[in-house]
Amino acid sequence: MSYLNNVNAGNRKALIGTRSVIKKNNYVVIEPDGIVKNAIPGYENCDTTILGSPEMGASFADYISTVHPGGKNTGIGGNGIESFLYVISGKLHVANADEEADLAEGGYIYSPADKPFCFENTSDEDAFVYIYRRRYVPLEGTEAHTVVANINDVDWMVYEGSEVMVSKDFLPASTDFGYDMNMHLLKFQPGIHHGYVETHFQEHGMYFLQGQAMYLLDQDWIPLEKGDYVFMDSYLPQACYAVGDEELIYIYSKDCNRDVEL
Repeated sequence: MSYLNNVNAGNRKALIGTRSVIKKNNYVVIEPDGIVKNAIPGYENCDTTILGSPEMGASFADYISTVHPGGKNTGIGGNGIESFLYVISGKLHVANADEEADLAEGGYIYSPADKPFCFENTSDEDAFVYIYRRRYVPLEGTEAHTVVANINDVDWMVYEGSEVMVSKDFLPASTDFGYDMNMHLLKFQPGIHHGYVETHFQEHGMYFLQGQAMYLLDQDWIPLEKGDYVFMDSYLPQACYAVGDEELIYIYSKDCNRDVEL
């Protein structure tokens, strides 16, 4: 086991401390400092970290991975598990039974639960990616389909009726009940905040791509910044307040389009 930021007892300059907060089945904050590289079957020449998981109360699994040149995975998802990969930086070749594509920064693939996908870094530079896996909840008469695209080609949409907070959808879940989840980008101008404290049935996994925030999680205001990961369980009171001088952007998952199972 080694640390993702490669800091160890021999080269650490600052005092030991953490902003991470672990409240299982409620919320979890994981900062980059101190997270480990996990040895996971299938990931070759990759530095991969498991972030969200059922062990913290999530119904899904989230990962970040630095894929070195020649790095690859020959099968993610399938057998009832839907999967998603987003290229934060660098380039990757991806493929499933439906499609094959070269993804640049902003590129992504969603692969349905009956179709595992693979990736390979065929370039000479590292790629950094976010990966999501979840057991698909079927709905009679509908099905999800492979989506391969680049989020940079998608227009920002006004969020909560104000152009100072905007969003993008990765998947067509708002119009297609075949999808039981979606991925979103949310962007705040500095100083902008949610119009209310949200409390809802859906859970979230969130990875912060840019900027800084104060985030209300349950009754706690937590400082967050680029590289932080957050899990929010169902019904968690939550709201975001963007701080600093830079736009705040984060990617997050949300389950949708299904009734409560009794």
